Amino acid sequence: MLNRVFVSALIACAGMPALAEGFSRISDRSEFVQTVQDKELRLGMFGISLTVEEDGEIKGRALGWDVTGTWEWRDGYFCREMDWSGYPIPQNCQLVEARGGEEIRFTVDKGAGDSASFKLR
Repeated sequence: MLNRVFVSALIACAGMPALAEGFSRISDRSEFVQTVQDKELRLGMFGISLTVEEDGEIKGRALGWDVTGTWEWRDGYFCREMDWSGYPIPQNCQLVEARGGEEIRFTVDKGAGDSASFKLR
């Protein structure tokens, strides 16, 4: 159970405070889709691998268990809810920033909370 809580916190983007170094805000849906299209979002040290599809679907794996979910773009934020192998991860709207085409960062609570950065592969 501890692993589920830990990974759900990571997937919910709880982690480190956001720093602006080299990141640019993504403020519209089309720019977001272009950034993640045909790419895998990876947080390797925790075994998280996700794809975010243009049609609003999220799928992947974390610590060997399936992750599914849905997302929408609302008022300049990425709003998603997910399920980690039967463990619900509640909806949250997140600030999205990218560094080139190599990294994407999500910050919970519309940018007011913790963040997690994913490599784009």
